Amino acid sequence: MRESRSQRRRGRAAAREALLEAVENQLRENDPPETRATLARLLQEGYAELEAKRLIATVLISEMNDMLKTNRPYNNARYVEALRRLPQVP
Repeated sequence: MRESRSQRRRGRAAAREALLEAVENQLRENDPPETRATLARLLQEGYAELEAKRLIATVLISEMNDMLKTNRPYNNARYVEALRRLPQVP
Protein backbone atom coordinates (compact mmCIF):
# COMPACT_ATOMS: atom_id res chain seq x y z
CA MET A 1 0.00 0.00 0.00
CA ARG A 2 1.30 3.47 -0.92
CA GLU A 3 1.87 6.12 1.67
CA SER A 4 -0.46 9.03 1.46
CA ARG A 5 0.90 12.53 1.03
CA SER A 6 -0.03 13.39 4.61
CA GLN A 7 1.79 10.30 5.92
CA ARG A 8 4.95 11.31 4.04
CA ARG A 9 4.60 14.86 5.37
CA ARG A 10 4.27 13.57 8.94
CA GLY A 11 7.29 11.30 8.42
CA ARG A 12 9.42 14.20 7.18
CA ALA A 13 8.27 16.37 10.07
CA ALA A 14 9.18 13.62 12.55
CA ALA A 15 12.62 13.26 10.95
CA ARG A 16 13.21 17.02 11.17
CA GLU A 17 12.18 17.01 14.83
CA ALA A 18 14.52 14.10 15.58
CA LEU A 19 17.43 15.90 13.92
CA LEU A 20 16.72 19.10 15.83
CA GLU A 21 16.55 17.08 19.04
CA ALA A 22 19.97 15.59 18.23
CA VAL A 23 21.32 19.11 17.74
CA GLU A 24 19.77 20.16 21.07
CA ASN A 25 21.47 17.17 22.73
CA GLN A 26 24.83 18.20 21.27
CA LEU A 27 24.32 21.72 22.56
CA ARG A 28 23.21 20.60 26.02
CA GLU A 29 26.06 18.11 26.40
CA ASN A 30 28.57 20.41 24.64
CA ASP A 31 29.64 17.41 22.57
CA PRO A 32 31.15 18.23 20.26
CA PRO A 33 31.87 21.74 21.57
CA GLU A 34 32.08 23.01 17.99
CA THR A 35 28.29 22.68 17.73
CA ARG A 36 27.79 25.32 20.40
CA ALA A 37 30.50 27.51 18.87
CA THR A 38 28.85 27.20 15.47
CA LEU A 39 25.46 28.15 16.87
CA ALA A 40 26.97 31.23 18.54
CA ARG A 41 28.74 32.21 15.31
CA LEU A 42 25.62 31.81 13.19
CA LEU A 43 23.57 33.85 15.68
CA GLN A 44 26.22 36.57 15.60
CA GLU A 45 26.04 36.52 11.79
CA GLY A 46 22.33 37.32 12.06
CA TYR A 47 20.67 33.93 11.68
CA ALA A 48 17.59 33.24 13.77
CA GLU A 49 18.16 30.52 16.37
CA LEU A 50 15.88 27.98 14.69
CA GLU A 51 17.44 28.59 11.28
CA ALA A 52 20.94 28.21 12.75
CA LYS A 53 19.94 24.92 14.38
CA ARG A 54 18.44 23.75 11.09
CA LEU A 55 21.74 24.50 9.35
CA ILE A 56 23.57 22.45 11.98
CA ALA A 57 21.03 19.66 11.49
CA THR A 58 21.83 19.73 7.77
CA VAL A 59 25.45 18.99 8.58
CA LEU A 60 24.39 16.21 10.93
CA ILE A 61 22.20 14.49 8.35
CA SER A 62 24.95 14.85 5.77
CA GLU A 63 27.40 13.07 8.08
CA MET A 64 24.84 10.37 8.82
CA ASN A 65 24.18 9.84 5.11
CA ASP A 66 27.90 9.59 4.44
CA MET A 67 28.24 6.99 7.21
CA LEU A 68 25.49 4.89 5.64
CA LYS A 69 26.76 5.30 2.09
CA THR A 70 30.37 4.43 2.86
CA ASN A 71 29.70 1.99 5.70
CA ARG A 72 32.19 3.88 7.87
CA PRO A 73 31.90 5.11 11.45
CA TYR A 74 31.17 8.68 12.47
CA ASN A 75 34.01 11.02 11.58
CA ASN A 76 34.19 13.88 14.08
CA ALA A 77 36.86 15.77 12.15
CA ARG A 78 34.73 15.76 8.99
CA TYR A 79 31.65 16.82 10.98
CA VAL A 80 33.51 19.69 12.67
CA GLU A 81 34.95 20.87 9.35
CA ALA A 82 31.45 20.92 7.84
CA LEU A 83 30.22 22.94 10.85
CA ARG A 84 33.00 25.46 10.25
CA ARG A 85 31.89 25.90 6.63
CA LEU A 86 28.31 26.84 7.59
CA PRO A 87 26.24 28.58 6.31
CA GLN A 88 27.58 26.80 3.23
CA VAL A 89 25.79 23.47 3.43
CA PRO A 90 27.34 20.14 2.48
